[in-house]
Amino acid sequence: METVTHEELIAWDKAHVWHPFTPMKQYIASEPVVIRRGRGVKLEDIHGNWYYDGTSSIWLNVHGHAVPEIDAAVRAQLEQVAHTTLLGQANVSSIVLARRLVEVAPEGLSRVFYSDSGATAVEIALKMAIQFWANQGRREKRYILGFTNNYHGDTLGAVSVAPDPLFHWPFLDLLPEHPRVPYPYPYRSPYSDPERCMQASLEAVEAVLRERGHEIAAVIVEPVEGAGGIIPAPEGFLRGLRALCDRYEVLLIVDEVATGFGRTGRMFACEAEGVTPDLLCLGKGITGGYLPLAATLTTERVFEAFLGEVEERKTFFHGHSYTGNPLGCAAALASLELLKRLLPKLPAKAARLKEWLDPLAQHPFVGEVRQAGFMVGIEIVADKATKRSFPYGAEVGYVVARHARARGLLVRPIGGVMIFMPPLAASEVELEEMTAILRAAFTDALPELEALARGAVR
Repeated sequence: METVTHEELIAWDKAHVWHPFTPMKQYIASEPVVIRRGRGVKLEDIHGNWYYDGTSSIWLNVHGHAVPEIDAAVRAQLEQVAHTTLLGQANVSSIVLARRLVEVAPEGLSRVFYSDSGATAVEIALKMAIQFWANQGRREKRYILGFTNNYHGDTLGAVSVAPDPLFHWPFLDLLPEHPRVPYPYPYRSPYSDPERCMQASLEAVEAVLRERGHEIAAVIVEPVEGAGGIIPAPEGFLRGLRALCDRYEVLLIVDEVATGFGRTGRMFACEAEGVTPDLLCLGKGITGGYLPLAATLTTERVFEAFLGEVEERKTFFHGHSYTGNPLGCAAALASLELLKRLLPKLPAKAARLKEWLDPLAQHPFVGEVRQAGFMVGIEIVADKATKRSFPYGAEVGYVVARHARARGLLVRPIGGVMIFMPPLAASEVELEEMTAILRAAFTDALPELEALARGAVR
């Protein structure tokens, strides 16, 4: 690569790169962080500043950066072949990974369909669910029941089951009207009791299925609401959904793109309730945060509905150019081996993480600290007594994030919720340092938050 100065890099970035989920006017006026390398759970920018990777590079990273075992696996695969198609043929690493995924997945999931991102894994699951019924002559079952505030990706199919007026307003008129019901969100629920909040949500699901089950193909859910604010579903919710889906003859799609591969302290979040979905969506941590890869796992019952003679057109006509990419599969295989050693350590580390985060609940502008393993959401409110939020334009999460960055921690909020999601391999010492920085950043931000709260009252 040609030698490029730091000044040129920043200028070219602002002139040419369109960043995702980023207000570009504000970004261009800012001093961006430009990363040049990573080691362990830290990242270095082009100026030589090191930061803790407090978002796991947007929820992807599992074992840290520059992991020798994963590096070696990718190099070894490069010596063989970088990519071959899975359309009508196979490659070695994708076969072995499929077997390994089935071995660690909830019992009953036996088929693996590869893609390249969490959104495409969801898109595949939605299409499979609808075609599952169509292949059996039940084309009326074409709607998907979803939950408010759940997020399943940004392809139009994924958006259609989780539309957001803030993010998706130009496209809302293009989307089919899939039914949606409230996700159990105890902090914002009229029911203060999590159990009653959960029951209200399940009752809403049953009301829709009772009336429209004949036209509902599947229910889709996140076991922990991710981009909606890191909201863990109350215990029993997923089990209740499974029972309702069975009773009303609809499929259950569990979106574990964010929660899979140890993020909640287990390999998969649905293990906590002993639930096997009909379709399981995986992505993000599947390669340890190295390469784009995703997978949609299904039961044999779902797979068999797509078997038939060619002229019956039961084939699942869907695919991606990089489906089953051998480099990604090699990274995933190495990551799974490392996870075997890492998983037993996660419950203790998550417990310590909670201890270090608990003091944040006393901050004048923190409404609630929510945690599911290594997934943390800190809801920032203008008034703790009334739970009143700051206006969206106040960008209070970025106020805190800016102070965290100054102290050496990269975090990123979603609206008024600060997301903290460290790599699973972070040591207790590193986790303690990260949480100390985060607490200090909230303290540093206090004068600005006070001023913004006064402005919100006016």
